[in-house]
Amino acid sequence: MFTIHTNPIKNISRTLFAIALVGSSFAFAPLRAEEGVLDLADKRELFIDDYLVDTMNGTELQLNRLRDEGPVIQFDKPWEGAFCGYVTVIKDGDEYRCYYRALPNAGQDGRDEEAYAVAVSKDGIHWEKPVLGLYEYDGSKDNNLVLANHAPETHNFAPMLDTNPNAKPDERYKALGGTKSGGGLVAFKSPDGFHWTEMQEAPVITQGAFDSQNVPMWSQTEQKYICYLRVFVDGIRRISRCESDDFINWTEPQLMSYKDKPAEHLYTNQTVEYFRAPHIYVATAARFFPGRRVLNEEQAAEVGVHPRYFNDISDGIFMSTRGGYEYDRTFMEGFFRPGFGLENWVSRTNYPARGVVQTGENEMSVYANMNYGQPTAYLRRFSMRLDGFASIHADYEGGTATTKPLTFDGKELTANFATSAAGEIFVEIQDADGNPMEGFSLADAVPTIGNEITRTIRWKSGTDVSSLAGKPVRLHFKMKDADLYSIKFEK
Repeated sequence: MFTIHTNPIKNISRTLFAIALVGSSFAFAPLRAEEGVLDLADKRELFIDDYLVDTMNGTELQLNRLRDEGPVIQFDKPWEGAFCGYVTVIKDGDEYRCYYRALPNAGQDGRDEEAYAVAVSKDGIHWEKPVLGLYEYDGSKDNNLVLANHAPETHNFAPMLDTNPNAKPDERYKALGGTKSGGGLVAFKSPDGFHWTEMQEAPVITQGAFDSQNVPMWSQTEQKYICYLRVFVDGIRRISRCESDDFINWTEPQLMSYKDKPAEHLYTNQTVEYFRAPHIYVATAARFFPGRRVLNEEQAAEVGVHPRYFNDISDGIFMSTRGGYEYDRTFMEGFFRPGFGLENWVSRTNYPARGVVQTGENEMSVYANMNYGQPTAYLRRFSMRLDGFASIHADYEGGTATTKPLTFDGKELTANFATSAAGEIFVEIQDADGNPMEGFSLADAVPTIGNEITRTIRWKSGTDVSSLAGKPVRLHFKMKDADLYSIKFEK
């Protein structure tokens, strides 16, 4: 079972800064230069970084724990096996899709034996493998293969659901796949996510290492296609970003940085729009430690791992970006932490799948590729509350947190939060200089107690904050034994 170690960041105080456009990228929710405040409008904001937070006293930004929900897909078909991987999970309307490389044996990247398969689900929890009849394997088409006989693109085929409103009906799904030795990433299209054809024969992105998932998406906020792809810099596995208006013509990749945090080997990046706040991209990346061996040869033989795949270990981390060429790594600790058993401490296991999907009224799920290089390879599900990647946390002694100056558009303030029976949250609205606004001071605040995804914040006068809309204000939270996951102004 996975556990998550938390690494609190206390007493944060950040100076306001102007977010600049980098190259042709778009900076989300920028500071308004004429007022020096963040413009939230009515967007949901998550407390996954210090973007919104100015000061904290007795509170901390805390990476939260995943709930281990157990295995969901066994890679047990003859065309699947020990080296299934590079998983993408997509929610398309009422159906969930799980795409993964089908590969029973180790060998050279980009060879003919590699294929791509799909599983489907109505809830993201219970999965089945459809018989599609599209490609033949061992004399039969009774399989779930969606792409085969198409090396090297089937090495790391990375599909996306294209939410671009101008996407053509036969391009409702798009994908990138390919290797450096094959010339780069080739673009694919599909009307339904099952039947795939090349958009053109020549690769569309040629600069990069490409030897992992290279993930494309349509950005609702930036109104362009983005690809986060793998590169090597000074021998370290890094991530670059490039952009396109048509999925064919791409800008030159530019290296992503991590602000003031060190570069680690990130094997996959798994960057996606967060579905409840698409201006925020979240990344559940695979962190790789080459040569850091836990198992000896006898233990490796015991779990049945391939002899080439027990000399390294890996886990998954959480990071985010709001556009541009910079990831935020507020949390350096592991998000997907290896569980009990020797099988979890081998090379290229614990690799997060790409995708964060809602799997219940109050729940969302992420997935991880487990037991890589072993006959027992499978996909495992982990859940958390909606918006629940991280939170502002206060212990029993309590503390406060105050936002940077901001403007909003809305009538009510809602919060995603949880307290203990002894806990509570009070919300004060201040002017930009930190003075309480009349009727919205801590003395006027009604305590917020409970555990809800959406609760409207109240003061003695009620819930209406529309008189403050468009004015520079700060939100000041006084908390005890509580977690605050996100806020949103509702119209």
